[in-house]
Amino acid sequence: MHKLRAGFGALAGAAALAAVGVAPAGAATVSAPVAQGFAGPLQFAVGAEGNLVVAQNFSATLTAVNDNTSRKDLVSRPGEGSEIAAVDVTDGYIVFGANKGTEQGVTSSTIERRRDGGGVQQVADLLQFERNNNPDSRNTYGFQPPLAPSCAKQWPTQQAGPPTYRGVIDTHAYSVNVTHAGYYVGDAAANDILLVNPGHAPRVVTVLPPQPLKLTAQQAQANHLPACVAGHTYNFEPVPTDVEMGNDGYLYVSTLPGGPEGPSLGARGSVYKVNPSNGTMQRLATGLAGATNVAVTPTGQVYATELFGGYVDHIVNGRAVHIANVKDPAGLEYAKGKLWVSWNVFDNGKISTISI
Repeated sequence: MHKLRAGFGALAGAAALAAVGVAPAGAATVSAPVAQGFAGPLQFAVGAEGNLVVAQNFSATLTAVNDNTSRKDLVSRPGEGSEIAAVDVTDGYIVFGANKGTEQGVTSSTIERRRDGGGVQQVADLLQFERNNNPDSRNTYGFQPPLAPSCAKQWPTQQAGPPTYRGVIDTHAYSVNVTHAGYYVGDAAANDILLVNPGHAPRVVTVLPPQPLKLTAQQAQANHLPACVAGHTYNFEPVPTDVEMGNDGYLYVSTLPGGPEGPSLGARGSVYKVNPSNGTMQRLATGLAGATNVAVTPTGQVYATELFGGYVDHIVNGRAVHIANVKDPAGLEYAKGKLWVSWNVFDNGKISTISI
């Protein structure tokens, strides 16, 4: 999938974590694919006429698909470590995020926009902003309070990073939502939501909070950790994956919780509601297995995907209620009275609609 610095068991290959069981399908109707044959369609956008713009993450290609399923590659960034993992559309522009690994081991991310005529303009350099500001350095990750020195000496630092650390410098533009206020960006490595406007420096909207988990002896053993960490709380990184603006003026954000989400630590993804004016937030639901995307209807109904669980969920009264079961769902949008979901994203990626 993508490199996300997430503490021990960092998410380096989502397919390896897809061990969560799949329940029978929910009540919603999933259509036959309206388009397919994509290489990692982790994000996509639906245009006013029902046309699609798909970010093919694994081939670092931005592809337009019309109603008649004819397609055209609009942007291509070939090369090892290159990705296009965020996209949204607005009048006259396609806004997208481009990521590429650097020799220093971090990811260089930019927000760019493509005119209808084909010209591409860089709007923001997220890595430069991160180097200058590193907003999540305010967060303490790892064990909090710190482990006793005798236990910390047993911690596998080479494989899992330091037992306690502050937010590090890294970027991964995973999502973008175009609004009248600008482009809201979910940075899955910087662990923040940014507001980007052409000609201006990015502004921090909020930094997502650490995701604490009190480790049991069984979890320590399953993750090959020293027995002395049992009973201690580990603060995982929050890893925001999608950001959407609701009609109520609030942002809705899906998060992975850092670390493995298979049986060894359980389903811990969440959906947050964020006030873009002051960055305050409310967690709407948790317990999602790979919360990679969120969609909000005009009436304020919130939906999310569980990549590792195989579900599309309706967030109701603090719970994620399964409404559909598809293999490896990732992107999710609401448009033209329906949900649109990308699924089977590790193989022959497909996009279908869901009647709700």
